[in-house]
Amino acid sequence: MYLLILLLILLLLLLLRDFLLLLLRQLCSPLRRLPGPPSPSFFMGNLEQMHDMENNNLIANWVSSYGNTFVYRGFIGGCRLMTTDPVAIAHILGNAYHYPKPDFVRDSLASMTAGHNGLLVVEGADHKRQRKILTPAFSAAHIKSLSPIFWDKATELRDIWLTEVDSASVDPGREDSVSRIDVLVWLGRATLDIIGLAGFGYTFNALTDDSNELARAFSVIFSTARKFRVMTILQAWFPFLRRFRRNNAAMAQAQQTMRRIGLELIDEKRQTIMLERDSYLHESTKVVSALQDHTNSPSQGVKELHGRDLLSVLIHSNLSSDASQRMSEEEVLGQIATFLAAGHETTSSAMTWCLYALANNRPVQEKLREALRRAEVADDERQSSPSSEGDANNGGDLTERIARCAYLDWVVRESLRVHAPVTNTMRVCMRDEDEIPVQSGMQSGSSTGYDKEGVTGGKSKSTFVDVHGNRRSSIPVRKWDIISVPIQAINKSEAFWGEDAKLFRPERWATPPQDARAIPGLYSNTLTFLNGNPLGGNRACIGYKFALIEIKIFLYVLVKDLDFSIDPSMVIEKKVNVVTRPFVKSEPHLGNQMPLNVSRASSSASVLDPRAQSVKTPTISPPSASLPVF
Repeated sequence: MYLLILLLILLLLLLLRDFLLLLLRQLCSPLRRLPGPPSPSFFMGNLEQMHDMENNNLIANWVSSYGNTFVYRGFIGGCRLMTTDPVAIAHILGNAYHYPKPDFVRDSLASMTAGHNGLLVVEGADHKRQRKILTPAFSAAHIKSLSPIFWDKATELRDIWLTEVDSASVDPGREDSVSRIDVLVWLGRATLDIIGLAGFGYTFNALTDDSNELARAFSVIFSTARKFRVMTILQAWFPFLRRFRRNNAAMAQAQQTMRRIGLELIDEKRQTIMLERDSYLHESTKVVSALQDHTNSPSQGVKELHGRDLLSVLIHSNLSSDASQRMSEEEVLGQIATFLAAGHETTSSAMTWCLYALANNRPVQEKLREALRRAEVADDERQSSPSSEGDANNGGDLTERIARCAYLDWVVRESLRVHAPVTNTMRVCMRDEDEIPVQSGMQSGSSTGYDKEGVTGGKSKSTFVDVHGNRRSSIPVRKWDIISVPIQAINKSEAFWGEDAKLFRPERWATPPQDARAIPGLYSNTLTFLNGNPLGGNRACIGYKFALIEIKIFLYVLVKDLDFSIDPSMVIEKKVNVVTRPFVKSEPHLGNQMPLNVSRASSSASVLDPRAQSVKTPTISPPSASLPVF
């Protein structure tokens, strides 16, 4: 009897081992010395408040009360560091391999991208090797070569929307004809087509195929119109509970779909590459016997053999004999799922929020349209000149022209600042101990947060006071301490961007504020694509240049010919499930959506024209968008 009881106790301890270690680590964490907001729940801490933090200004309020660096409470009252200090953020994100994603975050990402082998999930040496292999697929030259795909899909989407607009009127072509369109779903379909063609040479036809299974799979995976649930938190810390997820069957089906399509892509590309190799070897043999025949030179064969599209890079790595350049088939599958997801969900989210911002700011929309039309006129004039023969059909000069269009660039920068597709990232300290530095001269409005200590030699030293009254100039952390970097809160911080930081105002980029230069962002002193200071591991977005030119081309094609407005009585809120997606507050049962009123753009529309802002018509959505929300 005693032996049985002992065995049961040992079994219970084994099952609760991770939980008990979590409690011990939390009790020993130096983060307990930092100030922070009160916890409304011992078990859930501040997590329920944070679930809606993109709509309630929570982080800004906490920064105002507790300073730039503080702790909030997580599961079982555990202290989690949150900081908006730019030097601290540069240290955390710059030393990426010492501050990786926590396991529960990686598990969540893996469930969305079909495994733990993709670039988004792997850490350390595996991540370094994978990123090195993948980098050629995202070179500036290769991205430029993909621009015809962007143009084709942007034009196809514009034509679909014009058809919807015209069908809403008895007199097609009228500028006052308006259609309510769910732009989120359509942009997701367009960007899925693009990553399929540009990354994998695969035609999904998501824009025209109402039953596209991959589009449906991603709609299930990234569905985010859900309430805060305690079970979700428990499943993060107790993996055995994940088998009881409400949407397990749908998620499993979506993952199987991604895996099957990934295997099909691998098989097709591998066969193509093997045929190219055989052809290359045959041609090389002929070249050896006729070196003067430049049309069959080996260099051309090598160029064709080593394609730089993403799937070619992946398959070549799978076939490589060099271990440092080789990926296993499971790793290749992981990259396909990762880039299919990340390559279209984040970009479609970014474009959706940009159209939303323009719909809410008609003067900016009209000013952008005028700038885009000027670029078009300039391109037409260039093409009509005798010196431009041969260039008119490639679209290259127009691509470069809109890439340099100042006001378009300001709009894109401002939209990505105010509406970052990913609003928060989490890290965990994996050093035994560390002291995270803070910015010199940084000061907050709270007496319990940061203070300026005496000035010596003209320099001020930034310090903060912990809960015991001790003054500190760095943040002490230990192994397993969890850190949140609030990307969106930093992008909209008044300390960096001024009193109007929360407003969408593209003109701020004419003279960006000096304080914003302290943010260690990869792009435009924002953290939208993470950091630009890889000290010990580079976790910044590898495809950000791809996304930027894709967004600019879509905005050019859509905004030049279409007008976007929104019903002023409609409240759009944000829900986050890795990617930030919109939903209508009064229609939560419809899930993620962004219904905008779309009409033909007037050639001389007034910036004050309120045309169609309050129209009440059914939202036009592809049939496959009507999926259940889990």
